Amino acid sequence: MFKLRFLLKTLPVFLLIFIVGCKSSYVTEPFSKDTIPLKPNYQNKSNWAVLPSDTLRLEADVFYIYPTLATNDKDLRWNIPITDSVQNAKIINTAVRFQASAWASSGKMYVPIYRQAHIRSYFKFKKGGGKALTLAYSDVKAAFEFYLKHYNHGRPIILAGHSQGSTHASQLLKDFFDDKSLQKQLVAAYIPGIGFKKDEFKTIKLMTKPEQTGGFLSWNTYKRNKLPKSYTKWYKGKATTNPITWDAAKHTKREDHKGFLYSNGKLYKNALKIEVIDGMIWITLPKFPHRLFALFKKSYHVGDINLFWADIQRNSELRVESWLKKHKN
Repeated sequence: MFKLRFLLKTLPVFLLIFIVGCKSSYVTEPFSKDTIPLKPNYQNKSNWAVLPSDTLRLEADVFYIYPTLATNDKDLRWNIPITDSVQNAKIINTAVRFQASAWASSGKMYVPIYRQAHIRSYFKFKKGGGKALTLAYSDVKAAFEFYLKHYNHGRPIILAGHSQGSTHASQLLKDFFDDKSLQKQLVAAYIPGIGFKKDEFKTIKLMTKPEQTGGFLSWNTYKRNKLPKSYTKWYKGKATTNPITWDAAKHTKREDHKGFLYSNGKLYKNALKIEVIDGMIWITLPKFPHRLFALFKKSYHVGDINLFWADIQRNSELRVESWLKKHKN
């Protein structure tokens, strides 16, 4: 069992970008049932990257699903075994440290290890990728079902993910929350890093006020005044949240920004400004050590969460407080 805490060792920023980022891989071999890794049993605590301490006094839960960490072009596997030590180190040292930690003060943290689909699954969807993503989701669903049965006990839930994690989280929303009784326990679903339609769900709406509960939040981050080649296909018209003000504001000031968690473990306040455009957010070059190395960087997909780490932390705390006020009277 891993107690959520900051690690003391510093990771170089480029290592973080490489591990958490999503890049295209075209090396592949056919998806085969014969090579599917063993199915995890979530009764075993070792199959969870994070489980909360019994002494932790928080009134809500956080179910977090990590992003695509399997990005090596030379890795021909479609799905990563949950016993893969390299993958599991990435889960703790990058995804948990720089992403899940943003919600740690809002609820008891649950992070299942799942047979994650390789990044090529998105680009080779019809040639095996769809099957790999379906397999990955089957683990996430099984873990969530186990969590509901054995851990939740009717407590409010924050659902959080990024990139592939958000893909799976959106399906959890459809299978368990959308137009279902469990929606009353939903504090918020933070699902950045994937483009979702504004009407993606039946009854789970895009939230536009910082204290709202029961809905979802999503955004994709890019360099100011730049658009990806895939903008029209993947981003234009998609649901977009302002992850600093959490309302309908289209622009922010530097002093509005509460904090960017950098790879040295330090928090940098007032580090950036954002502009909300159709389907994504633009940011200024963040203020952090060695920032010139990021001067030519266009996509900030890898930083969708840690760029707004303190903003997410405070907002999730606010939404839990709001949920408790509504439901504990």
